[in-house]
Amino acid sequence: MKILITGVGGQLGNELSAILKNGKSEIGEIPACFKDAVVIGVDVDRLDITDFDAVENFVTSEKPDIIINSAAMTNVDGCETMQDVAYKVNAAGVRNLAVAAENIGAKFIHVSTDYVFKGDGNVPYTEWDKTDPQSVYGKSKALGETYALSFSKKSFIVRTSWLYGYIGKNFVKTVRRVMKERGAMRVVNDQRGNPTNANDLAHHILKLAATNEYGIYHCTGKGECTWYEFAKEIALLSGISGEVSPCTSEEYPSPVKRPEFSSLSHLALDCAVGDEMREWKEALKEYIMKVED
Repeated sequence: MKILITGVGGQLGNELSAILKNGKSEIGEIPACFKDAVVIGVDVDRLDITDFDAVENFVTSEKPDIIINSAAMTNVDGCETMQDVAYKVNAAGVRNLAVAAENIGAKFIHVSTDYVFKGDGNVPYTEWDKTDPQSVYGKSKALGETYALSFSKKSFIVRTSWLYGYIGKNFVKTVRRVMKERGAMRVVNDQRGNPTNANDLAHHILKLAATNEYGIYHCTGKGECTWYEFAKEIALLSGISGEVSPCTSEEYPSPVKRPEFSSLSHLALDCAVGDEMREWKEALKEYIMKVED
């Protein structure tokens, strides 16, 4: 089996590559069909997914059985000021990969986000809830979903949120750094969602990829919290003394209105392959035991 992973240098791409190499994640073993799989990991320096001809030529030449797209422009504020780039990467790039996957009969897994929803409710969003993105980031990712489902018959959409992994920048590392440097920080306490360990997400993406259960899935850490509660737990588990204090979104100015509530339900995931996602505090604890700042 041959697997193409875009964005392999990112948090999720790194976990996918490592798990495929080791044959297991922190949750457990991955499907046996991935044993001895050949992994083709690419970033923009090797394959620019916004270049249709480049994508078509690369995929036609390599002929992967599965394409996993973890490449994205995830800078939410930056998407507002660089809208063309956001849509090129998060929408057009997805279209290019989906078309190329369809042409060779490959499965296509596209990673999406909770930002495709408005985020003003109080009940976890289901896979069939209507999307209503409020930001350029959310709108570009929603269009990417549409393209994936439209151009590839063998497509999976996997929505996640509040992701953190062992490489690169993320909220967990930021909290640890700021608390060590300053001994205090303020964090918004009026936005609720699901912290997600990239290792857990990668595990479930591979479980889905081993099936023909195409469609839309939600995959996040179990349980929900605010960013403030997340930060408090990070500091506590890290053994860092100091004060993490709550504030409102209004006190933390941003050009983008973040979702106030974007918790995701996992019904489709549970029905298709079983929901083994860890409770967010449990997954965070293991991460902090292993992470290097």
